[in-house]
Amino acid sequence: HTNVKALVEEATAIALDARNKADAALKSAKGPQKPLDKVGKESAVHSSKLLNDANDLKKKTAGLVNQLSGLKDKVDQLQKSAHNVSRLLSEPMQLLAQLPNGTTDRIREVKDRAISANLTATATLNEIQQFSQQLLTTSGILMRVNKTVRETNELINDSARTAVSAGAKVQEVEIQANYLLDRLKPLKMLEDNLSRNLSEIKELINQARKQAASIKVAVSADRDCIRAYQPALMSSNYNTLTLNVKTSESENLLFYLGSSSNSEFLALEMRRGRVAFLWDVGSGTARLEFPDLQINTNKWYKIHAARFGRMGTLSVQEIGSSTSDKQVIKKATSPGISTVLDVNNSTLVFVGGLSKKVKKAPAVRVTHFKGCMGEAFLDGKSIGLWNYREREGKCSGCFARSQNEDIAFHFDGSGYSAVDKILRSTSTQLVMHFSTFSPNGLLLYLTSNGTRDFLAVEMADGKVRVTFDLGSGVLALMSKKRYNNGTWFKIAFQRNRKLGVLAVMDPFNSTDRETIQGESPGTSSDLNRGPKDPIYIGGLPRSRSYRKEVLSKSFVGCLKKVEIYRSTFDLLRNSLGVKKGCLLEPIRSMSIFSDGYIQLRPKVLPLEAKLMATFSTKNDTGLIVAGLGKSTGGRNRRQTKMPFLSIMIIDGRVEAHINTGDGVNTRRMVARSPSGTYSDGQEHSIILTRNKRIMTLQIDEGSLLEMRLGSSADSSSVNITRLFVGGVPAGEGAIVLKITRSFRGCIKNLVLNTELLDFGGALKYQNIDLDSCLLSPRPTPTQDDRSYKLTPQPTVKPIEAPENSLSPSSPDHSSPSNKKTAQCVTEVLPGIIPEAYQFGLAQGSHMVLTLDENTVRRKFSLQLNIRTYASSGLLYYMAHQNQIDYAALQLWMGRLHFLFNLGRGTAVAVLPNPINDGQWHSVKTEYAKRRGLITVDGKESRSTLADGDSLDVEGKLYLGGLPLDYKARKIGNATHSVPACIGGVTLNSKPLDMERPVSILAVSRCYAAIQEGSFFDGTGFAALVKEGYKVRADVIVAFEFRSTSRNGVLLGISSAKIDAIGLEIVDGKVLFHVNNGAGRITARYEPKDANQLCNGKWHKLRANKSKHRIALTVDGVTVQVDNPHIHSTSAETNDPIYVGGYPANVKQNCLTLQKPFQGCMRNLKLIKNQQTEAFDFSRAFDLRGVFPHSCPGTKL
Repeated sequence: HTNVKALVEEATAIALDARNKADAALKSAKGPQKPLDKVGKESAVHSSKLLNDANDLKKKTAGLVNQLSGLKDKVDQLQKSAHNVSRLLSEPMQLLAQLPNGTTDRIREVKDRAISANLTATATLNEIQQFSQQLLTTSGILMRVNKTVRETNELINDSARTAVSAGAKVQEVEIQANYLLDRLKPLKMLEDNLSRNLSEIKELINQARKQAASIKVAVSADRDCIRAYQPALMSSNYNTLTLNVKTSESENLLFYLGSSSNSEFLALEMRRGRVAFLWDVGSGTARLEFPDLQINTNKWYKIHAARFGRMGTLSVQEIGSSTSDKQVIKKATSPGISTVLDVNNSTLVFVGGLSKKVKKAPAVRVTHFKGCMGEAFLDGKSIGLWNYREREGKCSGCFARSQNEDIAFHFDGSGYSAVDKILRSTSTQLVMHFSTFSPNGLLLYLTSNGTRDFLAVEMADGKVRVTFDLGSGVLALMSKKRYNNGTWFKIAFQRNRKLGVLAVMDPFNSTDRETIQGESPGTSSDLNRGPKDPIYIGGLPRSRSYRKEVLSKSFVGCLKKVEIYRSTFDLLRNSLGVKKGCLLEPIRSMSIFSDGYIQLRPKVLPLEAKLMATFSTKNDTGLIVAGLGKSTGGRNRRQTKMPFLSIMIIDGRVEAHINTGDGVNTRRMVARSPSGTYSDGQEHSIILTRNKRIMTLQIDEGSLLEMRLGSSADSSSVNITRLFVGGVPAGEGAIVLKITRSFRGCIKNLVLNTELLDFGGALKYQNIDLDSCLLSPRPTPTQDDRSYKLTPQPTVKPIEAPENSLSPSSPDHSSPSNKKTAQCVTEVLPGIIPEAYQFGLAQGSHMVLTLDENTVRRKFSLQLNIRTYASSGLLYYMAHQNQIDYAALQLWMGRLHFLFNLGRGTAVAVLPNPINDGQWHSVKTEYAKRRGLITVDGKESRSTLADGDSLDVEGKLYLGGLPLDYKARKIGNATHSVPACIGGVTLNSKPLDMERPVSILAVSRCYAAIQEGSFFDGTGFAALVKEGYKVRADVIVAFEFRSTSRNGVLLGISSAKIDAIGLEIVDGKVLFHVNNGAGRITARYEPKDANQLCNGKWHKLRANKSKHRIALTVDGVTVQVDNPHIHSTSAETNDPIYVGGYPANVKQNCLTLQKPFQGCMRNLKLIKNQQTEAFDFSRAFDLRGVFPHSCPGTKL
């Protein structure tokens, strides 16, 4: 203690003072040194006095003697102590003697401090004594505690011995459990096989039900049978009705639909054997009769009636008649201005007779029916004649069709039909009728098991395509027009040895045809196949291999009158996924969200036309329909010569703008809602009618608005080359459209010129939900955390504040456990570059431009601008038909290679500087006087010299890639489409028209700013490793991602059985699932900040599977989980890798979501056995909704 020395010094001073006082007392006790006689005299004087006092004190002295003795003893002890102290303090005294003057005062002060310290020490001593007493008490308690501890230790020892015994038992049980697990794994596989077999059995049962449903057992009635139906109905400005009927009665009620709230109705009746169509939509009854045909002949007839607004159409045809191809359509218009039929789901529909309980419209004269009713379709959907809601009287069935009936077969895309036919080897004759909305599909395929010969008829991008190989090369014939509009077309193909002729025509007008012919290469002229080789129609079996030139393996649509060498076939006999009858259901509704739009095929607005649509929205401004024509001049909106038509909602009112392109100012019509706004969330009908110069607009059943066009409109149609619904792409039509803001809500039943447009045949679309009618995006379902394995919570550093380009948005997923509503950020996508195009969006992505081959024969200068992060791909290619002469520009390992061949050898010019840095580069390739070179941003390569005279090529420039059916030879491996943005293409200083290519596939607009990575737009996926990836015992998956969504599929590899791995984002957490066959285990990364993974910034992910252990690392934070089944170590897969999503028909055992990922990914790597395999999304064998090497946005 620091005060010990001071206390010792004070104690020394006190002892010295005590010694001095003891010496003084001793001297006083001894008295002065005087002679004894003198002392005796003095004593005598006092003796008398003292004698008296002594007598008095004698008694007292006797009592004090004892005390004096005690005091004497104490004095003696004090002397001894003083002596000891003197002895002990001799040395300190010497030191004190050496002290300077003035030390006394300091010693006195020290003395006072010593006294104070003495008092403090006394108080401390008392406390110590009390503490000592407490210690004594505690000691007793400790003794009892020690006793308890000893007893506890004995119990613990006993427990330890028991635990050792139990551990041995547990280990034994674990060994037994693992043994049983190994025994159970085959059982689990058997269970999975049984489950799959049950699924297949269910599918077969479903197919059997479809086959049974295709047996046409019609319903019959004999005046007293009444059947009522209740299909799903909605009020609409259009209706379609199709009936197949056979009767000998001249007076019949075929169909009746009456509103339950007013006098509106729809009916088909027979009077004097003739069919009449009657309707009333609120402003008067209309009657349209088909006078040219009496159908009470006891034969089958097909009746088709339609109503578009106030206009009705009616056609009647005898089924199987030789004149059935000549369709006659009658038209009529109802009075007044009403256009909407008011019905709902409770409205009853009567097919064949009317109940007396129902009050009919006075215009309908007949209420009974006698005959057979085969099929009935209302608004394109089958009513199902045996699925009646109510029935009265005696009813029965009858055979549905006559033998002469025109039988069609519907293929649902899941199967095929196999037929047998011996064919001639030197010639082929095929005829078939088809109807489809699908752009791609296999119509017919035949091949030989022993040779390479084959023939295929298919749909490719809406066009009819015939390919065949006679053994020495493939010939492909493709139509220029598209035929996937849902109407019937006829295909006729003839082959006479090497010459093939393809004709596609209107079955009702054989003069309206398109013919393509060609000659197969090589010397072979026979199509060789065995007599037992089947012919597949409408698809292929899953196990069947096929030629790589074939683009599809299935078909969704209808076929009829399939003839091979004039032999017809029953396509239902040996089939799967096929049924009799044809019911094509086009997509008629869609929901548009932020920046959404859909582009349909070009249309024409003739002199007499009608455009109809139904919309509902809660947003007060948005573009509903925009049709743009080809510009012929003018720079501003008022003087433009671009014809266009637009319908939009602005501040709750509907406006229609039209300009015929004649230089006259744009004409406008504005409709205001009686309730104040049309953006009330309710359905509203739009009918825009043209009668030469007169344009009328009607909203719902309001008054007609009218305007007049320029005088040239009396004789000119409006050609709409670009038809958009719900919005337009960025930068499109800005010069003529008043607004370009996207519509948000539902648009359905779009009709143009009595044609119900199919949204499923769209050229392209963005941010829409087809076949739905929503006012806002679908809510993301809440995930139940109980379905996931609990894992330790990692420690996460707080994230930084978002950049200015990111803004908070409403969450797309919420968790009930969060006290605070989690918010992701919305990334504002950069603008679109108007004259540049993004390639590499799918296999075969390309654009074909026309060129004059004479302008490149001796020399040419081709210049373009390019921006890419990709390392390889084909930028452009031009070649002769036999590909001896060609010129190509390739990207290989980030460097440009210019190849050209003048017929005698290839010359190559290479620029060593890489260009795949994501920046814009100006590239020019020049060929003149047999020399070629490349110039990039003003830097030239070395020129190279080719051997030959001239460059003889076809008049086609393949830009950005090649079609799937075109194989370029002699130019190396970089023949795939380049994932790049290309624009500003000029040939010999003249710009090439990229707006109107000859052919285009999988090409889109370019974002103004990009960063490294591939963009997933939230609608598709990328499929890698078509031959299958084997996960086995160990694998590491690593990549980077950025997203603004709290949910989405990241990656999945799954067998058809149990084994699989999966990565997904669920409610802002990353889940890593693994199933080695004994059950799924999950590692879950859950950040402290719920918005961390949807903040729009890049995050690093690494998922490690090592036998039965898995680890998930996100942004440096690792979560580990062990599989309790340690003997289950390998995930047996041999399946493709799906990134960002997966097809609906693909099973993923380790993914709980189906929502595709929305955001960007990059640097995807899979590591096995210390070998790293990097994947390029542009090389995916199936790519949907993915923009390789083009992540929109500036670098973060």
